[in-house]
Amino acid sequence: MKPTFHCRVVNGPFDDPVVYVRIIRLGKALLFDLGDIWALNAREIHKIAHVFVTHTHIDHFIGFDRLLRILLRRQWPLNLYGPSGIIESVRGRLAGYTWNLIEEYPLEFYVTEVKEGFIKTVRFSAREWFMPVEIQERENASVIYNDALFYVRTGILDHGIPVLAYSLQEKEHLNIDPERLKSLGLPVGPWLSELKEMIRLKKLDESIKVTGKQQGVVVKEMIEHGVVRKTPGQKISYVMDVAPTDENLNRIRELVSGSDLLFIETYFLEEDAERAAERNHLTAAVAGRVAAEALVKKVIPLHISPKYKGRQDEVIKETMRHFESFRH
Repeated sequence: MKPTFHCRVVNGPFDDPVVYVRIIRLGKALLFDLGDIWALNAREIHKIAHVFVTHTHIDHFIGFDRLLRILLRRQWPLNLYGPSGIIESVRGRLAGYTWNLIEEYPLEFYVTEVKEGFIKTVRFSAREWFMPVEIQERENASVIYNDALFYVRTGILDHGIPVLAYSLQEKEHLNIDPERLKSLGLPVGPWLSELKEMIRLKKLDESIKVTGKQQGVVVKEMIEHGVVRKTPGQKISYVMDVAPTDENLNRIRELVSGSDLLFIETYFLEEDAERAAERNHLTAAVAGRVAAEALVKKVIPLHISPKYKGRQDEVIKETMRHFESFRH
């Protein structure tokens, strides 16, 4: 099965945590956290459709200005999500510049702020000199984005300030069976992408034109003939900078449950558990344990304190030791 999401950790384990997720065949990408993004080139940044920010500490938000500068002339909008205060943080960054020559620039930001009781979305448009315009306010139902391919859920956690954790869930994975395709005399081609899109949109009675064929094919017949098989979609989760409290850990388990891939902070070693509690961070041991208890398939340790430079392997081993021991 070819995955829909391809994940890349942008920086090293002691640097700003940023994960870049390419959506295969759509030509778009997602970004988890917005710290230092100089390792991403302009082409990669132009593909970003959604940015999911955990909080606005400098190591999670310093990349906003680079993102802004590269995207100023992009024709389609950027969607940015974050915890309480994210709208004011974006407004403040934009207010730091003079915008008297941008009326013809097309860029728009849609910034969504997630609080316990509600979710609020504000537009910042170059055509309006990036003045905030409220677009929507709705009840917080944990799902902050939803389309035909995937949805994103969030959970509010505590780091001394509210922070967000995220899970990205593909609704279902659609696989093409080449042997069934061949037995029906149908070619491989771009029409298969259209077929998948019609299935996701539940347009099963639609007919799709096939290159080189006079007659089109009906979507539901392709399912009935076994050309398309449905399997569970990918789930990717991202958790950074949270206090090791029971309430936080319970919320993490619920949010990331069954993830194929979990990116999680491992800021301290268990030998410094007291310091971790004081600084509102997880230890590698706690991260590994909570990942195992949530039945995560694979865990990726990130965001290690610089105090452990030269001891990176110890942090990873501690994470994996607890992950493996609590899985059984």
